[in-house]
Amino acid sequence: MGGEIDFIINSTTTTTFDERYDVAMDINAFGAMNVLNFAKTCSKLKLLLHVSTAFVQGTRSGLLLEKPFLIGETLEGAQIPYLDINAEKKLVDERKAQLRAQNMSEKELTSKLKDFGIERATLHGWPNTYSFTKAMGEMLLDSFKEDVHVIVVRAPIISSTWKEPFPGWMEGLRTLDSIFAAYAKGKLKIFLGNPDSILDVVSFREDIV
Repeated sequence: MGGEIDFIINSTTTTTFDERYDVAMDINAFGAMNVLNFAKTCSKLKLLLHVSTAFVQGTRSGLLLEKPFLIGETLEGAQIPYLDINAEKKLVDERKAQLRAQNMSEKELTSKLKDFGIERATLHGWPNTYSFTKAMGEMLLDSFKEDVHVIVVRAPIISSTWKEPFPGWMEGLRTLDSIFAAYAKGKLKIFLGNPDSILDVVSFREDIV
């Protein structure tokens, strides 16, 4: 199978801003590494396109920067000067084991791990777990890409598909999707905004994947 693939798009992510830290790390950070490891087995691969987020650099400055991350970087205002991704993985695994040992419910466990994600993100300078773990994913791809040609796209918002399975198809209701759905159903009659603003939304062509 790998020998027949020449182009990979990785848009897999959990977009919940306060996701459980363990879940966000597994999907947004190490999930990207899993895709990269698979890409290395594709002998005809020309490009791995990784979809990140426009807010991966944080929003404190109000600027959406395009400079790539180097492994271990943190943001302005970080209380910890170096981001050790493997240490963070070990830390969250230990915290989860400690919490499970307390025989708490899954709901309580989820709440504690969500709080832990925000705590760790803040210590490293990021505003939420989502942008923090997406930054980790970028760092891992850049550090271990070797001979794989990797392009990172920092999309602002990903909405519906362009064509397949049909124009406007959405898998779930996230970000702007709920607004679109409410308007389509006639439940949302008005939405306040600046008519001169530029709406920056990415629509995927799933027929080319």
